[in-house]
Formats: sequence, C-alpha cells, structure tokens
Amino acid sequence: MDAAGNPPGGTAGITTCYRHTDRRAGVTCQRCGRPICGECMVTASVGFHCPACASSGAAVNVRSPLVASNPVVTKVLIGVNVLVFLAGTASAANPSVALQRGGGSLVADYGLLGGTEFMGQTFGVAGGEWWRIITGGFLHGGIIHLGFNMLVLWLLGSQIERALGPVRFLTLYVASLLAGAFGVLVLNPTAMTVGASGAIFGLLGAAVVLQRAAGINWWRSGLGTLLVINLLITFTVPGISVGGHIGGLLGGLLTGAAMVGVARRVPGVAASVAVGSGLGVVFFVGSLWAASQWRDPLLGLFAAT
Repeated sequence: MDAAGNPPGGTAGITTCYRHTDRRAGVTCQRCGRPICGECMVTASVGFHCPACASSGAAVNVRSPLVASNPVVTKVLIGVNVLVFLAGTASAANPSVALQRGGGSLVADYGLLGGTEFMGQTFGVAGGEWWRIITGGFLHGGIIHLGFNMLVLWLLGSQIERALGPVRFLTLYVASLLAGAFGVLVLNPTAMTVGASGAIFGLLGAAVVLQRAAGINWWRSGLGTLLVINLLITFTVPGISVGGHIGGLLGGLLTGAAMVGVARRVPGVAASVAVGSGLGVVFFVGSLWAASQWRDPLLGLFAAT
C-alpha cells in the first residue's frame, strides 16, 4: 500500500475490492479511485465513496446498518418463489403439465385477476380478493418462467441488496411488485397474470438509478443492453404481461430514485423505507381502483374484447 492507502500499482486492472480482496468490485470510490464492493459502497452527493473517505463526513451512508455480504432477503425471496411453485405443481391435477405450463388451483385462487363474472358473481380483486395483487407475484407459468425470473432476481437482487441493505431492498422489491400489479390491472384486468416479472423489472429500474447515482454509465455497464433486450421481449413475444413489465419498471425507477434521494438527506434507514412504503401503498390503492374498472379499463390496450 502507498501513502494514500492505494494498492501497489494503482487501481488499473483491479477488479476486486481493496478491503475485501475475495469480492468483485462494482464501482470505484469517487474520491480516492479505489475499487469497492457492494458492502463498501457509501452513497455521496456524487457517486459512491469508500468507507475510509466516507468517514471524513463527505458522504451520507445509504446502506442499512444491517447490511452484510450475504444477500439474505434475495435468497429468501427466491426460496419462497420456488416453494410456491413446487407446492402448486404437486397439487395440480396433472403435475407434469403444471411443471411445464403452470396452472393448477393455486393460480386459479391466487393469480392476479382484476375481475371476471361467473353466474352473476364477480371474482378477482374487484370481487374482494385483494390478496391477488400480492400473491400473483409469487406464482409462475412453468419451470422456464420461474427459472428465468429467479436467475435475474439473483443477479440483480444480490447486488442491489448489498448496496441498499436488506430493509431498503425488501421495501423496493415489494413496491415494484405492487407497481407491476397496478400496470397489469390498468392494461388488462380481465387476464389471469402470474410471475415476479413486475418486481424484476422494478429492480432493473432501480439499478439504473443506482448506477447513475454512482456516476456509472449504465450503457457501458451492460445494464442498458439488458433493459432493451427485455423490453423487446416484452413487446414482441406473445403471452408476456406488458402492463406488469412496464408498471414494474416505472415503479422501480420512481421508488429507487425517491429512496436514494431521501437517504442522501436524512440519516438512517427509517425515512427512505417510509418513502418506499408510502409509494407501495399508492400502488396498492391504485391497483384496487384499477380492478374496480375491470368492465371498462382505463386504457384496456390488451384487454380481451
């Protein structure tokens, strides 16, 4: 180490954190230029600082004091999704079909559905089944659908959780899930919709916010390309929930920006969690309202005719 605390030879070519040499560095400190991992990232007014530079008082810690290198919330979310899928497959009348295409009683009872009518009775969120707004985000239409969503959840979630801490990350995830449900119910409230894609797109939106805050070019990092590819899939592949993806993306952008902005100005976790939770409540109430319009959707671009 030199007098400034930099590794020998400077930071050129270094891809590991200078404090945790077994971890990959996601960004460099905006003050000293040393590479740092997600656990060491402290948000400043411009970009991220390392803990040493942050201790001078030039940065505001956006991370939760409970943050650790182990992204436990991401793992729990993946575990819940997998367990729900296995339970739904096992309880289906034809498990082999459910494994490939999803379906079964869990989807019928807990999938996201704004409203439908059968024998004069309204079913779905409009019929009082409000829990579908949440539970639909933990159901999937087959093993491929589940596998893709969980892979992206791990790749994005583990990094974002390390940057924000578990409490903020969980708040962001739930708000994104609710925003995705809101998007579905605005565009297509009469279609049964399942999947964590709304929340996943929310994480994509939040990742854009975090990289911009860190001074990272999100096109050069590959995030922009990943986002464009997923948007192309959204609008070109049949059976994809456009409302869920776009709603989740916009919700993640808004929630991520609000939480990071508050965390820069107010120390501690509570304020940014309160803001994220408040947006989640707005998305939930919006979902209830959109579902109540299921006979004549506000936009109804993809509603069945």
